[in-house]
Amino acid sequence: MLNFFKRTPKHCGEEKANAAIGVGASTSEGMCKGSTGLDHDIEQLTRLRSGPNELLSKMVHGKLKVPISTVKMLAAREGNYSGRGRFSSADNCHVLSRYLPVNGPYIVDEMDSCAYVSQFSADGSLLVAAYQGSHIKIYNVENGWKVHKNILAKSLQWTITDTCLSPDQRHLVYSSLSPVVHIVNVGSAVTESLANVTEIHDGLDLSGGDGGDDDLFGIFSVKFSTDGREIVAAGSVDAICIYDLVANRPTLKIHAHEADVNTVCFADESGNVMYSGSDDSFCKVWDRRCLNLKDQPVGVLTGHLEGITFIDSRGDGRYFISNGKDQTIKLWDIRKMSANPACGPRRSINWDYRRMEYPSRLKEEKHPHDQSLATYRGHSVLRTLIRCYFSPAYSTGQKYIYSASNDGCVYIYDLVTGAQAAKLENHEATMRDCCWHPYYPMLVSSSWDGMILST
Repeated sequence: MLNFFKRTPKHCGEEKANAAIGVGASTSEGMCKGSTGLDHDIEQLTRLRSGPNELLSKMVHGKLKVPISTVKMLAAREGNYSGRGRFSSADNCHVLSRYLPVNGPYIVDEMDSCAYVSQFSADGSLLVAAYQGSHIKIYNVENGWKVHKNILAKSLQWTITDTCLSPDQRHLVYSSLSPVVHIVNVGSAVTESLANVTEIHDGLDLSGGDGGDDDLFGIFSVKFSTDGREIVAAGSVDAICIYDLVANRPTLKIHAHEADVNTVCFADESGNVMYSGSDDSFCKVWDRRCLNLKDQPVGVLTGHLEGITFIDSRGDGRYFISNGKDQTIKLWDIRKMSANPACGPRRSINWDYRRMEYPSRLKEEKHPHDQSLATYRGHSVLRTLIRCYFSPAYSTGQKYIYSASNDGCVYIYDLVTGAQAAKLENHEATMRDCCWHPYYPMLVSSSWDGMILST
């Protein structure tokens, strides 16, 4: 049983306002009517992952109709209407995806510095939270959020920008506005991990150390490869860097964009294809098997009007979402990518997302060469590199996408319809990161109010 300290809840529930899929597709309530215009393939894939068995649906309603109530789903299972005698994974998702993580919020922890990162481990047993004040805490989710590891970071520049657990959950890498990332053994028996005092925090220099101007940069995004043998990072010198942990040296530096690279991730478990997003407003696709000396991507995707703050892959090597400073999330299919961008970067004049509100006249503007499949609006991408994600495959069939927001809320959107399924008003300050538990109907968020909250 998980133990929480309950915080006085604000309004949490279904919200249908201020969300739309594509431009001009919403009603006055922000819902989409009729055809969504969403790519047929991903719509069908989502319905196959999160919809009930067709035979079961017809037996319950007499015709194909969704959603089906949990009680009727259970009754149909007991009556063996599907002929399998059990729920399929899609049946499970159809039931579980109806229970959004909207109860609470409850306090997990509170610090005197801004919280920048909150991420569950792949199996959901651990939660990693990182703070501006040099602290990284790893909590045992199954043991009442007991601190498993309390890490005091080394050589911090401004804040911890990102963290990532290795696939075997034995090591954690953390980054800041420095070309050196550090790696910590989180599987050791030591709870208090003070850099190079109680434990060694190995520094991995991604710059290559040749002393040029490109050696002075910060890291915004860092990820382990799926086999745990490499680290990929994106930073402020327009580059993507790869570090070989076995050889203990940087092996590749791609001059990937014409501005800061804010985010990078792997497309799927193969580790061959990567997605990157930059302040130049482009998403790029990279295949390590065909990289050449010219640092050319295999494709470019155009559609955001401003810089990109985060990218999350669906994990299938085809679809991903991106959060943009144009206050939108966009859904992409890499089969629509171009060899080169259709036009140069589009940027607003005299606007700084860190200090200013986004101009109202630009909020409904559409890129003339938009290659995205869908656009989702309602959240606020200001002050910091705010993150967005697909909902878990196990419990929801990735039926939703969700985002942190500058207004302290978590916004959950239906992937197919674009409707705003829920708005969690958890924090009173900018929320940079949030994470949905891979198996439970639980979502954790981190904010500049110093709080880690769970719903």
